[in-house]
Amino acid sequence: MRDLPGYPDTTHRFDVRPGLSMNYIDEGPRDGEVVVMVHGNPSWSYYWRTLVAGLSDRYRCIVPDHIGMGLSDKPDDAQYDYTLQSRVDDLDALLRHLGITGPVTLAVHDWGGMIGFGWALSHHEQVKRLVVLNTAAFPMPAAKKMPWQIALGRHWKIGEWIIRTFNAFSGGASRLGVERKMPADVRRAYVAPYDNWANRISTIRFMQDIPLSPADKAWPLLERSGQVLPSYADRPAFIGWGLRDFVFDHHFLAGFQAALPQAEVHAFEDAGHYVLEDKHEVLVPEIRAFLDANPL
Repeated sequence: MRDLPGYPDTTHRFDVRPGLSMNYIDEGPRDGEVVVMVHGNPSWSYYWRTLVAGLSDRYRCIVPDHIGMGLSDKPDDAQYDYTLQSRVDDLDALLRHLGITGPVTLAVHDWGGMIGFGWALSHHEQVKRLVVLNTAAFPMPAAKKMPWQIALGRHWKIGEWIIRTFNAFSGGASRLGVERKMPADVRRAYVAPYDNWANRISTIRFMQDIPLSPADKAWPLLERSGQVLPSYADRPAFIGWGLRDFVFDHHFLAGFQAALPQAEVHAFEDAGHYVLEDKHEVLVPEIRAFLDANPL
């Protein structure tokens, strides 16, 4: 599967756990300032390709595919525990493997926010800059209702059947997650990793793991992340937001603005959840300028 327009020709593999191989991008000079980009669900490292292309002449861009996503292995439930903590542990294992012990810029999107900020809980001093794109790092705001499209997959067996039979979540996101229609070859690249029932396991397990209350396994991690988020207010932060996102909408944007009041904010009325797809021509140079203006 290499018909992936704009994606690096060469990626790398790492046995993140015994018998489980993670795919990751590692582009840019080895001595460049490190930018760790963390994707969510149902995208994969492909989401970050335009930012990698715009930064990797100077910055070292590290972009993993979570297990079950993208070009990484897609084990069943007996082989892998599809939980937020597993994702955090995997990211930590990859960065330790690569020897990333110094300052990093953390760039996050979608549920990559919880994974990235979950990792940052034990690496607080390493995180020197933030790039935040339509994501979460705190419990769902009280004023926000769970979208029915997510509730269907999280709570109902029929939702899981629809998602795993028809690739409904990945396919739907590639159409409904943008305001500017994706080119056909780009849309095919987004959905290509999830080409059969077995390979769609992570797209549904991610949804089922969303913590909504203290009864959910991932709740303590989510709660701690939200409590710690304001402590990053003393560091440069860039927020890019598609306001037409029906999940990570203005309620979530307001949460980040409250926690990071000095952040540089770029919000777009004509962009959706995949804000880098809708606005990469604007966002990539703006993020590049932000990093250049705030060196580590």
